Amino acid sequence: MVQVHPLLDAARLLHDLQQVNEIAQSLSGQLNPAHIAHQVTDALVDRFGCTFARIWLVEPNQTSLRLVASSGLYTHLDGSFAQVPMGAYKVGKIAQNRVPFLSNQLAEEAWVKDRQWAIDNQIQGFAGYPLAVGERTVGVLASFSHAPFAPEFLEVLQVLCMTLTVALDAALQAASEPSPQTFNAPPHRSSLSDRMAQILATTQLTLVGTERPLRPVLDHILLQSAETLRRLDCSYCRLTYTRCSVVLEAIAIAHSALAKNRGSLLEPMHTNEISPCEGLAVVRSHWADLKHLVTCLGGSQQTQPVMQGKACQISLVLPSELQQIAIQVKCRHAPLQKGFTQLAYQAGLIVYDTDLPAAVVIDSPAAVLITDDPSHLGTTPAIWVRYDQSPVPEQAVATVDLSTNPDQLRQLVDQVIQGKAIAPGPGESLLSGREQQVMRLLAEGKRDRNIAEELYISESTVKFHINNSLTKLKAKNRYQGVYQATLRRWI
Repeated sequence: MVQVHPLLDAARLLHDLQQVNEIAQSLSGQLNPAHIAHQVTDALVDRFGCTFARIWLVEPNQTSLRLVASSGLYTHLDGSFAQVPMGAYKVGKIAQNRVPFLSNQLAEEAWVKDRQWAIDNQIQGFAGYPLAVGERTVGVLASFSHAPFAPEFLEVLQVLCMTLTVALDAALQAASEPSPQTFNAPPHRSSLSDRMAQILATTQLTLVGTERPLRPVLDHILLQSAETLRRLDCSYCRLTYTRCSVVLEAIAIAHSALAKNRGSLLEPMHTNEISPCEGLAVVRSHWADLKHLVTCLGGSQQTQPVMQGKACQISLVLPSELQQIAIQVKCRHAPLQKGFTQLAYQAGLIVYDTDLPAAVVIDSPAAVLITDDPSHLGTTPAIWVRYDQSPVPEQAVATVDLSTNPDQLRQLVDQVIQGKAIAPGPGESLLSGREQQVMRLLAEGKRDRNIAEELYISESTVKFHINNSLTKLKAKNRYQGVYQATLRRWI
């Protein structure tokens, strides 16, 4: 699990993790290892300011690594480091020992083959991470920088490597399977539940619901989960297929996991020697590598103690259909562009810097435009940015303003995608003229007494109009009422 140092820049860390989330989404479903690797090295250079970045993959014979992606200062895949023996140089040692290495004084490191090269190219930062699945190494990622790496980047790089490892391993496994085109009949491939049952040899796996093919990344997560459960002495496991998700539920014995974590040289422990917190922490640590990817895919993973802390219950929920909500922000004014882009990131949305890909617009309803520029209005559902008294274009299906928070934006985007946020046309407001006046003043933060004085009516009349408005808006309180009235452009 990534531990965030208290002195880290929280805003920068949040922004960088959102970048990782976008990278993870772009890798979903891809089965070309070289293409996956290139996407990540390009992202390290373009998004994180690395001077150059490289990825090596372990050859099938496990004796060497092959350079498959290089971006930035060097883009060639040949040269003296195109093939690195396992255990040789720093890259080979990282692959062999599976120990990350970080340095912000590269030229002073004794292992550097050519220190003068580092000095001439002003390379200070180096970060090398193993890409490993359990005890098996898939490859190594190395990044170089002119400036020292910030602590936030090192935390983010670890999360990125977790995501990259899962994507690469799934692609490599798919590539190693025989192609059906080379046979007269397609080779038989056992179902996911069969493969999980083979991993969980001593545990009875229960299958609920009709099993159906899943995306490769989901298959990989569930198989890795089975490997983790095997190491935790899983005593119960159930795989459930629902209409929209696949759910894995299991129970792991906490004291067995803790004993393995402490090492086999220790004397056997009794269950009453294990505290619930200690056992739970060990079980959760086994799931740390997969939890970020599960979250990025819109799933969830929970672990909680049961049986007075003697065991832990694990629940993993994955959406069987992965839908990406694509957002594009096109505002005329730079502050609005920057502000609503950041707001979309905070709302957990995928923000495209350029025009939305045709595949996203055509094949998925999950594409929304946020703009204050009429020239950009078209077929894509648009949320209009209001910052003055200018009329809202008829093509806009909803509105936001400078007071909108991330939760409100996410809720609004979900409504737009579901077709529930269509703004009413002129004269369609259910609020009377007086009710609109009262709600507008309420939105400005004025109290009942102030509203009464401004409109020359009594406070009881103000309350009457507010209650009527809340009923029409189906709002539970004044805050929801103001929000709904603004959303529908009734005020």
